[in-house]
Amino acid sequence: MSEDILAKIVRMRKADIERLGLNFGIDIPEKRRVGHTEFLGNAGAILEVKRASPSKGDIAPDLDPIGLATTYAEAHAQAVSVLTEGNFFKGSLRDLIAVADLMEKRRQQGLHACAVLRKDFLLYEDEIDIAYRCGADAVLLIARILDDEQLVKMARRAQSFDMQAFVEVRETDDFRKLQIVTDALGDAAAKTIVAGVNSRDLATFHTDPLVPAGVRNNLPAKAVFESGIHTPPDADYARSLGFTGILVGEAVAKNPTLAKEVVGAFESGCENARGKFWKKYAECRDALRISHASRPLIKICGITREEDGMLATELGADMLGFVFSTTKRLTNEKFVRTFVAEIRATRSPESTPLFVGVITDPDSPEGQTAIKLAREGILDAVQFHGIAPSATNTSLAHYCAARMGEASDFEQVDSLRKNGEPRVLLDAKVEGIPGGTGKQIPESLLREKAGDIPLWLAGGITPENITAICKKFQPELIDVSSGVEATPGIKDPEKMRALFSAVTSL
Repeated sequence: MSEDILAKIVRMRKADIERLGLNFGIDIPEKRRVGHTEFLGNAGAILEVKRASPSKGDIAPDLDPIGLATTYAEAHAQAVSVLTEGNFFKGSLRDLIAVADLMEKRRQQGLHACAVLRKDFLLYEDEIDIAYRCGADAVLLIARILDDEQLVKMARRAQSFDMQAFVEVRETDDFRKLQIVTDALGDAAAKTIVAGVNSRDLATFHTDPLVPAGVRNNLPAKAVFESGIHTPPDADYARSLGFTGILVGEAVAKNPTLAKEVVGAFESGCENARGKFWKKYAECRDALRISHASRPLIKICGITREEDGMLATELGADMLGFVFSTTKRLTNEKFVRTFVAEIRATRSPESTPLFVGVITDPDSPEGQTAIKLAREGILDAVQFHGIAPSATNTSLAHYCAARMGEASDFEQVDSLRKNGEPRVLLDAKVEGIPGGTGKQIPESLLREKAGDIPLWLAGGITPENITAICKKFQPELIDVSSGVEATPGIKDPEKMRALFSAVTSL
């Protein structure tokens, strides 16, 4: 098995320490010479001094750490994260010292000063001492690379200096370690421990913005969304999940003028219904990965009858879709209210699907009804099908569906992702018909353009072809409507059973 990136970073770092010492051959202050600012004392953004990364290579190789940190402070970032790893990130303890000295000067001048985080792959307690002497207010401790005992020792050492331990978690075992270190510090943990969840897998460097969503409810009050923040809407999305902070690296290191917008978007946002929906969805996805890793989530769309919705629920549908658009699958407010109430009253939350209203025109009476039901919490979310949400609807629980027929249609997907949408449903495009066409997205188009985006697929999925589709594309979610119908709007019980039988056998 080839060595993953994280293991390689740690191995090379150990070799450097053995050769150069824990200070990596750099002269550092004998004593700390700067004051202290609490790390994430207030909710806000942590912006990074970062020259390179294993996934992107050079990001800003010629950056001036003092100039960049000044820009961050003037943007009112809560903290500056300084990469001090040299092999892959081209950082240095010199950068840490320079940024800490800058913040001390700003404090003395009565200007906004950021807390300073040493971000590195720390392995030893004495590295906490070095970070303190260099002026850090907090240190990153990656749970994945530290055993229980060492993590507790390093967190206690940080606490002895009145520094914060920024404990990064992602894997299942990391959360066990977070609990151990929190218990070990007792009452001091509330001030010492800040948890961070990385949307980037440090073994592969693939990023998924739904990873933090799925675990937010398992984190302490002070928690940070790490990686994957590229635009102000991304920052707003992270805030909607209830995170206290965001850690932003590449985007602001490459484009420092973006710093103020990202900070502003996060600070002006709030935890809301949109974030609640994505947390519920991500928790559902993560639970399914444990119980049946190869099975996609299933949305049965176009429900117009109670018996169809009941059967889909009993078979294990993860989402049910109700169409609020003038098609043969059009539903109505009374039916949805009654049906949803009955399901929620008779089933446990874990076995209750998410309820989605599908709209093609938010200004139509049908679209307005779906939006009203979502705002009331009757529907878990609205699916904006073939359209993007307006500025007034961005906090509404929602996701978007894009219609795919040619390569240029993926530009809309890119635009939606840049607008902070963590997932986009891809549906087959047929001119003049918004959905439920029974047509498939061309396979060549998906292979060419989908890339590493976790796929939500709709269009022409049937009990007969679902196995092949899942094996070819490993979709995270499939959306089925006409493929399990007897006639438009009327589901065929045998087709639904055959569909679920096929995915269960994957």
